[in-house]
Amino acid sequence: MPKIIAMAGKGGTGKTTTTALLTKYLLAKKETPFLLVDADANANLNELLNLDVGLTLGQIRKELKGELPAHITRDQFMEMKIHQALIEETGYDLLVMGQPDGPGCYCAANQHLAMTMDKLADNYKYIIVDNEAGMEHLSRMNLRSIDYLLVTSDPSARGILTAKRISEITEPLGLQIKEQYLIVNRAPQPIPPALQEKIDEAVTDTGMKLGGIIPSSDTLINQELSGESYVSLDDSAKVIQTVNAIFDKIFA
Repeated sequence: MPKIIAMAGKGGTGKTTTTALLTKYLLAKKETPFLLVDADANANLNELLNLDVGLTLGQIRKELKGELPAHITRDQFMEMKIHQALIEETGYDLLVMGQPDGPGCYCAANQHLAMTMDKLADNYKYIIVDNEAGMEHLSRMNLRSIDYLLVTSDPSARGILTAKRISEITEPLGLQIKEQYLIVNRAPQPIPPALQEKIDEAVTDTGMKLGGIIPSSDTLINQELSGESYVSLDDSAKVIQTVNAIFDKIFA
């Protein structure tokens, strides 16, 4: 069975950036193949990897509501479409969940995401899920057992508080988390004492360990603006060395 890595955190804290950087890390470590799942309705992981999305699970769900081709079951149709939706790259695949069925309704799309993971799981070493803001939907995605929960925060008191709350609600949601880590993104250097105090408090009061602190980086900003894949970032860049040390600590 693959190891499950789930990203969580409030919107705008760098979950997708962290996922893209983890993609580069796992490829460099040859921890392949792995599956990336962009489970955010506002999907943009593909943009950080410079990949085009042709078909999403949300679109497949809409097709399932219509008339199916003759002599094919819904399960067979779903499996065929899932393979069409997979974006296959060297070392990893990407599956994009896309928009839900309707306003505020993620249940059907999440159900098909769960079915997809069950069918595909044996093909991968890791499944990495880049979630939307919040946590409740994880309990509907057949991800009740998570090997690594990486909770991201921006360098703000509100971001750290949200990360703390996310960690605290995993048990009521029935999620089995083996390891939880807090990652603080876009942090100023040096770390202000008040921010460090909030980080220490969140780690002390929850089951999270401090994975690490990623400094604010012009390298990442410029890479995103250029439209180039994060996978092609220079290994000698200071931010990449910092990120690699964080992931070495978490996944050693």
